[in-house]
Amino acid sequence: MSVFANLIVTAAAGAAEAHEEAASAGLPQLDPTSWPSQLFWLTLTFGALYWLMAGKFLPSLGGAIEERRDRIADDLDQAAEFKRQAEDAESAYSKALADARAKAGAIAADTRAEMDKEIAALQAETDAALESQLGAAEARITAMKADASAKVREAAAETTRAVVETLIDEAPTDDAVAKAIATVRA
Repeated sequence: MSVFANLIVTAAAGAAEAHEEAASAGLPQLDPTSWPSQLFWLTLTFGALYWLMAGKFLPSLGGAIEERRDRIADDLDQAAEFKRQAEDAESAYSKALADARAKAGAIAADTRAEMDKEIAALQAETDAALESQLGAAEARITAMKADASAKVREAAAETTRAVVETLIDEAPTDDAVAKAIATVRA
């Protein structure tokens, strides 16, 4: 006999003794006469549940778990790709920024050099204009000095003539007045 059958026979023998106690206790599941049918239904129910779980539910749960695992792996791969693309974009941005800064520095240096040339040209032009104005001003000053000197001589000559006329009641000659002024100046 099988182990299961020996278990049932042993349980039935022990159940006869406990039958008296179970009948007085009032619990039908402890009645040894109903144990073989309870074991039958337990085995049948357990077998049916095992068959349903192993054949239907567990494979579908396993498929869902595997699908989820695949989706997570795909998402991680995609995230890694996006990270690599972001790093590439960051390095390209950094390079473009460095190139732009270098180009801006070169443009600033070129502009500064052009502005320095323009400033030097304007300064030379202004210096030339100021030199010509200074030369013209010096010429005017020299002319004004000469004119003032001539007017002072003329005024001195007229004053000398008027003083001599007043003193001696006679008009001096132009040569005599010029000699007197020359003598005073020397």
